[in-house]
Amino acid sequence: MKQQKETVTLTVAQAIIKYLSSQYIEIEGEKVRLCGGGFGIFGHGNVTCLGEALFENKEKLPLYRGQNEQGMGFAAAGYAKAYLRRRFMFCTASAGPGTANLLTSAALAHANRLPMLMLCGDTFITRLPDPVLQQLEHFGDPTLGVNDAFKAVSRYWDRITHPAQIIQSLPAALATMLDPADCGPAFIGLPQDVQGWTYEYPISFFDEKIHRVRRQSPDAEEINDAIKLLKSAKRPMIIAGGGIQYSGAVSELTEFADKFQIPVVETIAGRANLLDTHDLNIGPLGVTGSNSANNIAEQADVILAIGTRLQDFTTGSWTAFSADAKIICLNAARHDAAKHLSLPIVGDAKLGLNSLSTGSVSYTHLTLPTKD
Repeated sequence: MKQQKETVTLTVAQAIIKYLSSQYIEIEGEKVRLCGGGFGIFGHGNVTCLGEALFENKEKLPLYRGQNEQGMGFAAAGYAKAYLRRRFMFCTASAGPGTANLLTSAALAHANRLPMLMLCGDTFITRLPDPVLQQLEHFGDPTLGVNDAFKAVSRYWDRITHPAQIIQSLPAALATMLDPADCGPAFIGLPQDVQGWTYEYPISFFDEKIHRVRRQSPDAEEINDAIKLLKSAKRPMIIAGGGIQYSGAVSELTEFADKFQIPVVETIAGRANLLDTHDLNIGPLGVTGSNSANNIAEQADVILAIGTRLQDFTTGSWTAFSADAKIICLNAARHDAAKHLSLPIVGDAKLGLNSLSTGSVSYTHLTLPTKD
């Protein structure tokens, strides 16, 4: 006879908080909770069920009261950046205007590839009390609401319409937030009635789990193609982006630049990849950059861009480089790696730099100008 799984009866809200409190990650040998807690402003849609579940777990997942939802989202994004995308905070807001106030901060997290989890109130699935206070009504499509606006600014979006759905939705949201190639905000809409519905959840769903951030090895052929192009360079340059810090590849970047004497310029997110006193650190690039870095960029014939999405402040809307410059883009995200007809290397910055460094490459480098 097939053995039945052990279960526990919980509301949807209780199950979400119990699951989050059992997720861990190792940082420098120390096991810490993956979710550092949350920010919240409570009202209809999140106070009765989610508020109760959070109160019962305040020692595990501390909640910080926000003054404005947008500010909560910005704080969560800052937290994720400070932890180099290895930990996140959640934000919870009431249904309607409270949740709508999170849109701008969700867009910031999406654009900057920063993880944050939004657990926001939603309208009643049963529609029996409709319209509730401040409910956005679409008479031609009653399924459409404020929360649908977050589809454009979320890497993962879901609306829970049955208690069992979180068994798939929560792991999928966490996998997205921890994926170097697809990292960003996750949004889960929680209808007011569904939050309080109970379900027999498998006890194993709440087992303690230690997560790891995946490191993707670059393709050997892409590395070989990049090495051939770098060998042909007379005036190479490295653009160091924020992805170097997220990968923990600062030492590898420094060693690579020192070994082959290639000047390094920095994006806004990539500041401090090299010490500002380092001879090969030419300074920030682009619209808000330095004359020294922009002068180097104008002369470069081969550009190795690492961990950057090459946005317009970096490229000067593509006026910063020579028209015939060749670009090699090392990035964990394939879309970023292939931007602007770049020669792509899809993979982790640390592993990619090590592969390039051991490729027996001999580079010719230009004379470095004085930094301004």
